[in-house]
Amino acid sequence: MGLRINDTIPDITVDTDQGSFSLHEFIGDSWAILFSHPKDFTPVCTTEFGAVAQLSDEWEKRGTKVLGISVDGVEDHKKWKGDIETFSGAKAGFPIIADTDLAVAKAFDMLPAEAYLPEGRTPNDTATVRVVFIIGPDKKLKLSMTYPMNVGRNFAEVLRALDGLQTAAANTVATPANWNVGDDVVIPATVSNEDAAAKFGDFKTHFPYLRTAPLPKN
Repeated sequence: MGLRINDTIPDITVDTDQGSFSLHEFIGDSWAILFSHPKDFTPVCTTEFGAVAQLSDEWEKRGTKVLGISVDGVEDHKKWKGDIETFSGAKAGFPIIADTDLAVAKAFDMLPAEAYLPEGRTPNDTATVRVVFIIGPDKKLKLSMTYPMNVGRNFAEVLRALDGLQTAAANTVATPANWNVGDDVVIPATVSNEDAAAKFGDFKTHFPYLRTAPLPKN
């Protein structure tokens, strides 16, 4: 069975181009994003790693660590980062897991238990290893997104989703469709009108089950 939302992620010790550590140790008290790729030196993945590198200041603002994963080894990761940095014009300062035994891919249910890496493998042999996991400081899975091989991920959406998760967690609210920071939030149905007024002041009742309001300014 794969990981579900609010499951605690496995605490696996991984090898990366920046040394070995356990996943829980890496996350610490931060939010974290684990983003996986089927193979080094592949075109779409190079653009995606570059996009993550360009967002380094945004991850830092949100107290979020990023961690890549690919099935190739540490030395390939180090060489590949040269291409990533040349393409993106940004430093790829995050570590990349060398998942050469597929232990992480299988533990996170990105590949079936019987999967293996054949000689002369291609990205198609690990095609399902293209997932984004957002993990909270409690080491629990908060969100996952799975993409096919031929569609590059939109990291602006990953950032937006991270903002929504952090806002919801900090304020005990929900966020509506297409929400961005500064937009009105959804008041949970479990909150009475009296408590909603005390917390949010004025709020709008669209239906008895749908109420929205701006977040109070701290």
